[in-house]
Amino acid sequence: MTNTPLLEVKDLRVHFPDRHRRWGRPDRTVRAVDGVSLTIGRGETLGLVGESGCGKSTLGRAVLRLVRATSGSIRFDGHEITTITRSALTSLRPRMQLVFQDAGAALNPRWSVARLVGEPLKIHRHLIGAERQTEIDRLLDAVGLDSELGRRVPRQLSGGQRQRVGIARALALEPDLLICDEPTSALDLSIQAQIIELLLQLQERLGLSYLFIAHDLGVVRRVSDRVAVMYLGKIVESAPCDALFDAPRHPYTQALLASVPVLDPERARRRLPPTLAGEIPSAANPPIGCNFCTRCPDKGTVMSDRGIDCDHQEPELAYLRDGHGVACHLEPGAG
Repeated sequence: MTNTPLLEVKDLRVHFPDRHRRWGRPDRTVRAVDGVSLTIGRGETLGLVGESGCGKSTLGRAVLRLVRATSGSIRFDGHEITTITRSALTSLRPRMQLVFQDAGAALNPRWSVARLVGEPLKIHRHLIGAERQTEIDRLLDAVGLDSELGRRVPRQLSGGQRQRVGIARALALEPDLLICDEPTSALDLSIQAQIIELLLQLQERLGLSYLFIAHDLGVVRRVSDRVAVMYLGKIVESAPCDALFDAPRHPYTQALLASVPVLDPERARRRLPPTLAGEIPSAANPPIGCNFCTRCPDKGTVMSDRGIDCDHQEPELAYLRDGHGVACHLEPGAG
């Protein structure tokens, strides 16, 4: 097993024109992803968390080149995705698949389950007839569905069954990397647990790598080996899963974890309340310095004690001990 990452993203930027600009005002750019670097090893799960609108889903789609990168590098198993030819991308893309948040919207409502799962087998693997049907039945069994469901259409399935069909379809081309974009957020809690366990079993059995995009921190802790926290298009903290949850170092990560409900009343009384105030700034007009400076409860301490102007000086994502990376002026080496 090689130590080379399966996926390596360096200084990735995805910018869009601002479609909501007002007449007479200058053109602005929405910085959906603004200088992100990350890696995913073979058989590893990287959890990607952050508030809605921070750029998580755009990052996932850029990895698959469903949206074009403005600049930066995306290397998948040694192949540069941002500059690869269309024909080369077509041959490589089966190894990278996407599991959608809303499987019902992602599945053609007029197609049967068998056709939904079997279409990739026909196009990419050129399977037909009994051979294709055998593979369809195998894939449905792998995700815990009876082959008899192959005759049904998506509206005849439950939400959990539709998500399993989406996963089976993603597995049809034997991928190495699954990008799971909020795969459980539209499901009931009991069904969420079943889908999470299914993904973990499939990873162990098939050696899959996951980029797991979510806002549910409990789910992220259950599935992830490492976690990256995203805010306003940038990674502000990245660390092994337990290290990040047990000892978060960035003020934004600390506030996120403090917002998670605690069932134990005694622990809840001892815990500090969330300290975030205000709304996340627009990605079309982000702060000049630290992108978290408009909401940071520690900004005054940094500016007075360390003499750093958070409003105008951007911190780098500096990796400290044990692979813990933090983009904050509070941390030595991050300025």
